[in-house]
Amino acid sequence: MKRSILVIFLVLVISACSDPVPDDKKEYVGEWEGENIYLLILANGRIEYERRANSGNVSIEAPIKEFVGDDFVVGIWFFDTTFKVSQPPNEEAGEWVMVVDGVRLVRN
Repeated sequence: MKRSILVIFLVLVISACSDPVPDDKKEYVGEWEGENIYLLILANGRIEYERRANSGNVSIEAPIKEFVGDDFVVGIWFFDTTFKVSQPPNEEAGEWVMVVDGVRLVRN
């Protein structure tokens, strides 16, 4: 029982740890969708990501650790993943788009 309470406490503490998205990266904030991908980037620095594929689905809910150029690193402690942004958010024909991990995403 004590172990369960400790695990729950640690999950709550870790989930509360995130820094706001820097001012120069505010264009990243929003709900993005592309072919088989859903990405939600919140202003408080948290993301929700889901990628659907025939081989299985991948879901991530974690804080952004840092931005490295246009890319962003998401994770907790030494568990992390880098989202490669080959085209940062920009407006094209009235839509906000970016390319993440080779997939074109449109902001809703």
